[in-house]
Amino acid sequence: MKPLADVRILAVEQYGAGPFGSVLLADLGADVIKIEDPAVGGDISRYISPHQEGDDSLFFQTFNRNKRSITLDLSSDEGRRRFTKLVAVSDVVYSNLRGDVPGRLRIRYDALKEFNPAIVCVSLSGYGLDNSRSTKPGYDYLFQGETGWMSLTGDQSAPPTKTGLSLVDFSGGHVAALTVLAALHAARRDGIGCDCDVSLYDVAMNLLTYPATWYLTAGDVPRRSDRSAHPSLVPFQNFPTATGWIVVACPKEKFWLRLVRAVGAPQLADDPRFADFGARHRHGAELVALLDERFLTRSAEEWLPLLEAAGVPCAPVRTVPEALEDPFVRERGLVVETEHPIWNVVRQVRSPVRVGETAPEHRRAPRLGQDEADILALVADPEESPG
Repeated sequence: MKPLADVRILAVEQYGAGPFGSVLLADLGADVIKIEDPAVGGDISRYISPHQEGDDSLFFQTFNRNKRSITLDLSSDEGRRRFTKLVAVSDVVYSNLRGDVPGRLRIRYDALKEFNPAIVCVSLSGYGLDNSRSTKPGYDYLFQGETGWMSLTGDQSAPPTKTGLSLVDFSGGHVAALTVLAALHAARRDGIGCDCDVSLYDVAMNLLTYPATWYLTAGDVPRRSDRSAHPSLVPFQNFPTATGWIVVACPKEKFWLRLVRAVGAPQLADDPRFADFGARHRHGAELVALLDERFLTRSAEEWLPLLEAAGVPCAPVRTVPEALEDPFVRERGLVVETEHPIWNVVRQVRSPVRVGETAPEHRRAPRLGQDEADILALVADPEESPG
């Protein structure tokens, strides 16, 4: 049995952040029931291009495998009645809506505890519940701008730059999934549920980590580093070779000593400019220039095995196709396949969460309302036929 096979989650979710969190739980066996609004055609991500047809898209398939779907208008009396009956036989109500909407839809704990005192209500919103920004919509790119991420990303001469992926959304999904598990553990222990307030703004601020500590404690203003260089360790960045870029990292003194021998410059180990972490940081530009001269003499294909043999942390800088075609991806079983009526087979990256030896099983994301009859059968009155 999968780790979360005894957990049922009602997911009032859309787009990326919320579904990313709940798909991790679905992959672990939770029965994640997507509550989709029929008035707007369900989850908006069904209509995200490219690779979109009808009420399905590869974007939607990415975030909604292993889930079930039912259409309910939570603002209607009938939709509310069916929803609260499902609450009575579920463990979690999980949503990612604007911060004021869960209260308006009556899907917070105080509005649902009469139907299930142990229900856990997890809200993942832009700015959180019950505050001056609760009514403000929030999106990943906006958070990357206002929480300082763009000031840390890219070369110093480049304009403000976002990360290549929607990392605020995806990190928010991870935090929401963790919150579900913690709150559910407490509810099963105590018999009482609660509201959980997860904010993407909070997540983005939290991920500032040590640069925030440096500024808040010492007044040190974080700045961009060219070529994706680490803010305090040198060398720890991208280097050009004769054929492409590689990443070289020396987060420990032993790696620095190995590196200078590997590049044929053992004398640098005795150079007082590079004697320790602090010295290498102060003279970083000089050191990087010296290493650039060395790395440009050979190809990436020559340098990488040489550095690896010397025990220096390094990696190629790849394109997405190159990364996905790495044989190690297959060795780790990172690509899963599901049958699909439009794309025949959908291939996507699996969840990184691995628990025990349970073999992974995956179903494609559901059609809009696909599981309505089966879901309503969970709460059907004897005289009432589902649907």
